[in-house]
Amino acid sequence: MEERRKKIVIIVGIPGVGKSTLISNATEILQNVGTTICTVVFGTVMFEEAKKLGINDRDQIRKLSIDVQQKLQTMAAQYISGLKGSTVVVDTHLFIKTPSGYYPGLPMNLILELKPDKLILVTANSEEILRRRKKDNTRARDIISDEEIKKDLSVSQSMISCLSILTGAPFEIIYNHDDVIDSATSLMVESLKICK
Repeated sequence: MEERRKKIVIIVGIPGVGKSTLISNATEILQNVGTTICTVVFGTVMFEEAKKLGINDRDQIRKLSIDVQQKLQTMAAQYISGLKGSTVVVDTHLFIKTPSGYYPGLPMNLILELKPDKLILVTANSEEILRRRKKDNTRARDIISDEEIKKDLSVSQSMISCLSILTGAPFEIIYNHDDVIDSATSLMVESLKICK
């Protein structure tokens, strides 16, 4: 009998949309009803590899050369591909703003190695994102203007559709506005249930 392939769901969003909070809430709900689900943060896996290079702050990764970032991404993708579980949720970003410009968080070679079954983009209004970033003192977030955030949101929508075209995986957009986190969490739970 052929072993059932795990489902890989990639969840993305720019910093400040509340992606990690939604993932945490949705995963907890699903695990409480017996769903086997594994969540991995792509950037954390990259950071573990970067520590071996002497990097001691996760936010320094985006300032590394593109070559080094590519190597770290490849190592992270290989690690994630080997994870066990019926559903693996990958928490990551579509792009990284580097000194060289926008760099894809999931270049073609990585997305094809991961072979996602579903793509989810978490988004919010630019004003909400700006306010959340200003309140977040857990990370070294770049504070940028409302206009720059709007540009990043537009780039995100373009990139998620490109990833869907490359992989054949369907994508969904979940809006995480300030006073509707429960509703956004429910949408994510339903979306992840479909993938099991």
